[in-house]
Amino acid sequence: MHRWGKWGRSFVEYGTAAARAALADAGIDWQDVRSVVGADTVRGGYPGHVAGATFARALGWQGARVTSVYAACASGAQAIDSARAQILAGMAEVVLVVGADSAPKGFFAPAGGDRPDDPDWLRFRLLGATNPAYFALYARRRMALHGDTLDDFARVKVKNAAAGALNPYARYRTAVSAGQVASSAVVADPLRLLDICATSDGGAALVLSSMEYARRHGAGDPVRIRAVSTVTPTYPRTVLDLPDIATDSAAAVEPPAPGFRESIARAAYEEAALGPEDLSLAEVYDLSTALELEWYEDLGLCGTGDGAALLREGATALGGRIPVNASGGLASFGEAVPAQAIAQVCELTWQLRGTAGERQVAGARAGITTNQGLFGHGSAVVAVR
Repeated sequence: MHRWGKWGRSFVEYGTAAARAALADAGIDWQDVRSVVGADTVRGGYPGHVAGATFARALGWQGARVTSVYAACASGAQAIDSARAQILAGMAEVVLVVGADSAPKGFFAPAGGDRPDDPDWLRFRLLGATNPAYFALYARRRMALHGDTLDDFARVKVKNAAAGALNPYARYRTAVSAGQVASSAVVADPLRLLDICATSDGGAALVLSSMEYARRHGAGDPVRIRAVSTVTPTYPRTVLDLPDIATDSAAAVEPPAPGFRESIARAAYEEAALGPEDLSLAEVYDLSTALELEWYEDLGLCGTGDGAALLREGATALGGRIPVNASGGLASFGEAVPAQAIAQVCELTWQLRGTAGERQVAGARAGITTNQGLFGHGSAVVAVR
């Protein structure tokens, strides 16, 4: 990884640094890589660079095939999926996956121009519904349905900040108190500034290979990708999800069970032939504190509506039964959109290797990541040791 922050430099610099670190960690030369998959960098809410070729050029043209992937916040997981598919198909033995971004300050907004057929443009133009406004609506929904409180949301930030303080790659490395969360500025009621993740610069990279290649290069017991889930929603969608500004009607068709986010995790579990009870840790997409609680339930770590109770008992903190966001999460990193799903797998890798330092989850053997991209992009990765 390249440390997250606001460095004001090109995303190419961050991604190239992460790529070189990944190659050094794997003990292979850039010349040995036969494929590069880049998660496209976002510009004003839309992909702005064909990242596969961008990073291949920065590292030095050497003939490798390139692929570029855009799936909003799920871009990194889809890049991993593309790389894995190439390996399983016999098209390449070793693939470099890279994502990086230099994000604008403030919330993400669409680029200029009129696009009345674009739901992301419409939700800004017609509703003024920024991402924080949506996070706030979801927080209110949890409060109404499950009785979650502002104190519960603050506990998520306190937990993640404590983990992020131990992570040298995190942007924010300072513990915070519940009082500091409560006294931070209201951004979109009921969420405060410290309830919502920032936008950041950063980069992450992975070297993926076949098992045969890994063993030939001295990795007898490597971390393995057991599953990648990139499922889409099932009709009807009766819960509002950005960028859509309306839901499908449930008058004629019953809502699907499971719901979309739950189906992302379920597909990963089925492919990996394990369940939530087998996990050692999880890295989830905590765009806001309230959304992290929702992921606990979608991952099957607890029952519907029990996310806050799981948090209160300390189960999801470092040292708990199932640590969630041992890296510090987006609360400590901020969003560098094409890199974050890759960064989650970096964290799983370090944890499963037992090299995560002060934030190490004892005896980690299996972990899951989960994200969600705009436009119905699901994202989950299961890694095991």
